[in-house]
Amino acid sequence: MTAPATSRPVPAARARRLPGWATSMLVVLVGLVVLSITATLTGQLQLTSAGTAQAAVQLLLPILFAGLGGLWAERAGVINLGLEGMMILGTWGAAWAGYQWGPWAALAAGAVFGALGGLLHAVATVTFGVNHIVSGVAITLLGAGVTKYLSTLLFLPVSANPRQSPPLRGFDSFSITPLTDVLDALVRANLVFVTDVAGILQGLLTGLTPTVLLGALAVPVTYLLLWRTAFGLRLRSCGENPVAAESLGVSVYMYKYIAVIVSGGLAGLGGAALVLNPGQLGYLEGQTGGRGYIGLAAMIFGNWRPGGLLAGSALFGYVDALQLRAGGDAVHALLYAGTILAVLVAVLWFAQRYWLAAVWALVAGLVVYLVYFFVDTIPSQFAAFAPQIVTLLVLAVASQRLRPPAADGLEYRRGEGD
Repeated sequence: MTAPATSRPVPAARARRLPGWATSMLVVLVGLVVLSITATLTGQLQLTSAGTAQAAVQLLLPILFAGLGGLWAERAGVINLGLEGMMILGTWGAAWAGYQWGPWAALAAGAVFGALGGLLHAVATVTFGVNHIVSGVAITLLGAGVTKYLSTLLFLPVSANPRQSPPLRGFDSFSITPLTDVLDALVRANLVFVTDVAGILQGLLTGLTPTVLLGALAVPVTYLLLWRTAFGLRLRSCGENPVAAESLGVSVYMYKYIAVIVSGGLAGLGGAALVLNPGQLGYLEGQTGGRGYIGLAAMIFGNWRPGGLLAGSALFGYVDALQLRAGGDAVHALLYAGTILAVLVAVLWFAQRYWLAAVWALVAGLVVYLVYFFVDTIPSQFAAFAPQIVTLLVLAVASQRLRPPAADGLEYRRGEGD
């Protein structure tokens, strides 16, 4: 007689696991609480001010677009180290078109110039099998050289400076006034935590432009296209197992080309976002400042997912805005916030019985607090590099859970699985 079938018990850890959106909301809430406590105890109100949040939005946009570009390429199995060069091409294209036809033309031209860089990368890596890293570095060098030549040729006669464009007309900004008025009243009420949250939300809803809205739409659109459509499934299969994808009738070369060209277009939009930044309208040689590489780091921090990428971009943009607006004192206060976070992480790991990791978290928190206690402020020269340092630290912490596409960076040739 056959034994009756029994359902398999669900492990307790899996049964208690929160859905992705709930986990994200919990992380955001914890971050807000930590910032509120830090701002209250250190007196650094810029940590949660509307001005800092508004500046952070503008500064995260180029990184977000570049990171999304890297996400598209790497999900199809192509490492795009040329994001920086495509962003440089995008800055020049946006400035050239924006000077003549306005900000909408700047956005379009930035995407087109970046896409041309993506096309060149696709031809080199997909068609001719050039090493992805070598091709990416070459495109970055090419982008810097081409834009320098074009600036001397076309911008010098009108701006009298080969390193920058003439003044541009940007987008008119707007705010969601009924809501921002309520938030402003809450900020003036000076209530602990409520004022801090209201200040951040007020900054997020003030000074909006079409570029900001485009960046906000790009994240969910990327997720829906790549994870909720047949097109996205085929594209991601090219980054996981292109031989199996080819055996199922997927045109691997075509999908790789599409992904890398879209990747370049998104990086070019990041360049256009830099040019159209209300705080510094126009093209300036070297203005990308390595943001293409930082976008790549944000993508890795986000584990090749749009939501995590947005979090990484927001982190860099926030720290950058903070050091620009408040300098070394505000960056110094972040050490206090880091101590609180380390203690919270240690408690979480103790609860999950990760004893060694919890001890290391406590040791790290103690070291950070000692630095905060014995150092009065962070020198301005060092504070300028705070975003890059924070990015490296977060990448180091997140490195254990990363899972890149299986065939990322591997050369593929049609029919090689026969």
